[in-house]
Amino acid sequence: MTAQRGRDLLIKIGDGQNPETFTTVAGLRTTGLSFNATTIDITNADSTDMWRELLAAGVKSAALSGSGVFKDAASDLALRSAFFAQSLTNFQIVIPHFGTVAGPFKLTELKYEGPYDGEVKIQLSLASAGALSFAALP
Repeated sequence: MTAQRGRDLLIKIGDGQNPETFTTVAGLRTTGLSFNATTIDITNADSTDMWRELLAAGVKSAALSGSGVFKDAASDLALRSAFFAQSLTNFQIVIPHFGTVAGPFKLTELKYEGPYDGEVKIQLSLASAGALSFAALP
């Protein structure tokens, strides 16, 4: 696989309909997706030589972030609506030439910023709120 363009890492927000339609969040310049797994320590007095033992299961989560230029588009309305309703919204994250991660997220931060001599910027943070799926791109 060759290097990929960062702008091809897309965040898409679902409309909640059936079938669900996803709209790319407009204007983002930077996007990020991280996966996390919290360990569960089960070390006890019987642990061999007191080596730490971990439970095979743990708590998995994902965090999603983006920042860029504010654009008055359908995705901006969808983001605002999801934030003020504090609803769990389906998102898709397209990782170029790799696959798509999809599932429910909660919009935990929505920030607008406008310097007097520049463009209005938007910043968002999302936390996974359920099971995520992965589909490899053909």
